[in-house]
Amino acid sequence: MNGLPPRAGRCLDAHSLDAHWLAEALRLREEHWGPLEDAREVREARARARTPADRILLRARLLGERSGLAGTVRRWRRAAAATLAGALLLALLAGAGAALGALGDGSRPVNIAWSLGALLGVHAATFALWLASLGWRGSGASGLGGLWLWAARRLARGPDAALAPQALTGLLARHGALRWVLGAVANGLWLAALLASLAALLAALSTRRYGFAWETTILQPQRFVELTAALGWLPAKLGFAVPDAATVLASDGVQAPPPGAQALWASWLAGAVAVYGVAPRLAAFALCGALAWRAVRGMRLDPGLPGYAALRDRLSPPSERLGPDGGEPGPAAPRLRRPAGGAAGEGSAARGTAGPGGAAGQDGPAGMAILAGVELPADLPWPPPGLPAGVRCEPVIDTREQRSALLESLLRRQPARLLIACDARQTPDRGTLALIVELADRATAARIWLVQGEEAPRAALWRRRLAEAGLDGAAVGADAPALFAWLETGNG
Repeated sequence: MNGLPPRAGRCLDAHSLDAHWLAEALRLREEHWGPLEDAREVREARARARTPADRILLRARLLGERSGLAGTVRRWRRAAAATLAGALLLALLAGAGAALGALGDGSRPVNIAWSLGALLGVHAATFALWLASLGWRGSGASGLGGLWLWAARRLARGPDAALAPQALTGLLARHGALRWVLGAVANGLWLAALLASLAALLAALSTRRYGFAWETTILQPQRFVELTAALGWLPAKLGFAVPDAATVLASDGVQAPPPGAQALWASWLAGAVAVYGVAPRLAAFALCGALAWRAVRGMRLDPGLPGYAALRDRLSPPSERLGPDGGEPGPAAPRLRRPAGGAAGEGSAARGTAGPGGAAGQDGPAGMAILAGVELPADLPWPPPGLPAGVRCEPVIDTREQRSALLESLLRRQPARLLIACDARQTPDRGTLALIVELADRATAARIWLVQGEEAPRAALWRRRLAEAGLDGAAVGADAPALFAWLETGNG
């Protein structure tokens, strides 16, 4: 895209989280500290984007790059990623440390109940709380996910830095994604910790001899037999070994365990960590990630939010607000109030005869000549190079105020020749045609200049719609030198 900052030149994606995030941050900034000067960005957005939502997003991208807010968002995102990477490293170290701590140094038998509780106790409690929180209202910003978000917010520096996390959380919460994003973070960290625990457990059991025993003062030995069988049922389906009743009863720390008992207990413990720790966290992480991705992909800009309603009106060119939007003029398409020959008739224009209002409007032998532009892109030089010195060039019409001022000026001056420049890349909707017809009716003779040339993708559509509005083929052209010559002399 010509005239756009490098990062703003990428294809605008209406579903992009970055685009919506920056738009929300800019909305909050303008809501707190007032609107930014954005005349150039508004013109770019009108020229480059077609729908009101895309114009708002593109304006936010352009203003974000110019004001530095986009850089602030990028810096906070990097800080949040660094915080998450640090949390992941801590989770890995904590998981491995928990496994090694549960096994001990091998100098005494491993207490089966305590080791299982050390490896899965906190995980089971927090996982149950997370499942229960799914039925609660709110964003779900608690647990490890909420802790990560809090830590990332603490890294914010600068007057606008707090807007980045505030905009992100507000945006995600509004689209129902915050709960799942934080859930993915929390379950992902737990998954990393449990994987580290399982890896450290297997590594330690593979390189050191450990004895296993259960100890109790008030429970009956049969309870350990039942507990071992119950917890080992599902891991056994996946190939993990489970001690039988005789092995469990013999592992009381008093009797000598039978041969192979330690290997059975090691497999049972590893299977419990894999099935009751890693597996549910992996499933929860995948579920949260999928739902978060779906919610983010379904993002739509809400035009009813404070700041967007007025902005949408400013980003809509005045001609679009004159009638229904769309490329088909339909039966109510605007038409010149005089024959097409009056719009393109050069004879009376060259002689400076009276216009539709009855006044001559002369400015020299050939009469006044004016060039006007309608919703042109900001990267188009204006006034255009090669324009004759005697031709009056009006500002590009981008606002309702500019439209009214030009129409009033044309009514007073009644020029002999009026050249209206249009962007042939845009669709000639009914409102644009109504504005062109209104301008052309103020001049003795009018022509339309398709500034992007006949090769523009909608040039043929422009010709057809202009012909339906009363401006035939002779009044429409793309040859700038010829049209400038016509403006200067009235011939051609």
